[in-house]
Amino acid sequence: MKNVYLILLTFFISSCNSQEKKVNSSKKTNLVEKNMDSQIGEYVVKIFEDSKGNYWFGTLAKGAAKYDGKTLKYLTTKDGLPSNRIVGLVEDKKGNLWFGSDVGLSKYDGQNFEFFTEEDGLCDNRISTVFIDSKGLFWIGTWNGLCQFDGEKFTTIKIPKPSVDTKINEDTKGWITEIMEDTKGNIWIGTDGYGACKYNNGVFTHYTIKEGLLSNNITEITEDKEGNIWFGTRVNERDNPDPKKRFGKGGVNRLDNNTIISFPEIKGFNNGDVYNITKVNSGNIWISTTKNGVYKFDEKEFTHYKIPISIMSIKEDKKGDLWLGGAGGLYKINLKGEITNITQKDLGIKN
Repeated sequence: MKNVYLILLTFFISSCNSQEKKVNSSKKTNLVEKNMDSQIGEYVVKIFEDSKGNYWFGTLAKGAAKYDGKTLKYLTTKDGLPSNRIVGLVEDKKGNLWFGSDVGLSKYDGQNFEFFTEEDGLCDNRISTVFIDSKGLFWIGTWNGLCQFDGEKFTTIKIPKPSVDTKINEDTKGWITEIMEDTKGNIWIGTDGYGACKYNNGVFTHYTIKEGLLSNNITEITEDKEGNIWFGTRVNERDNPDPKKRFGKGGVNRLDNNTIISFPEIKGFNNGDVYNITKVNSGNIWISTTKNGVYKFDEKEFTHYKIPISIMSIKEDKKGDLWLGGAGGLYKINLKGEITNITQKDLGIKN
């Protein structure tokens, strides 16, 4: 059960304004399918660019793959990683890379690893997300709560639980699914079952179904260039042991001037799972759904791109092309809207 939830993560109030938005189908979708055996990973759940311009791809079985623009090389347990299940990737001000895994936190200086676990004060070894805020403070989301790390010691942050009417899954009641900082310095925290909360100077403000969210199971939180907060959610009923009852509300919400709105006209945005919401340099918002591909929102309309897999991570490169990792490998959308499946061969695999 927990492996399914991890894939969903590291994968993955109606408004009159939302009715004005349009949906375009991408007419420049030239999908190039290739041999699935040559994918860089069965699950590519994290895409990160370091300060040197290298791209790193976190996978659930092959460790972290580094692409320097010419060749792809894997960093695995054989090289010193404590696990090949990499779900978090960040870089500190000194250029050290930090990897979040299912067995703890790892610091990598380019040659050596340093490990941090519950014995060092980490609130849980099963990490789900790692974030470094504007002050250089680490925020670490785990399967059993949230903790901060100042480079020397870990501090557990106890999040008060709001009252919710939906059923809480015992396996994921402590799962922190997302952490981000908005332009005002607020820290936003996503949970699986208790909605999202905004943290500032010790004060927590909760957003749940009662406030207008479609679901209390948060998968993503992103701020757009107007300062609105977007929430990706998954269907609350997805945990029901009866397959016939795993349907309900879930998808995309936006907090706009203290009002939470949804987009009922977009397929999959109100009754499905959304894994990722990313703002790119142009200010456009990209949203990935479970079964309906990805959507680009340019403040006026949504444009649909037919990606055949569930996308869990999106990253824009310097050319403006998008890299998309998910359940089935790695894809790219170029500026012309052409979609390509990127394989090991395309990235110059190096053993």
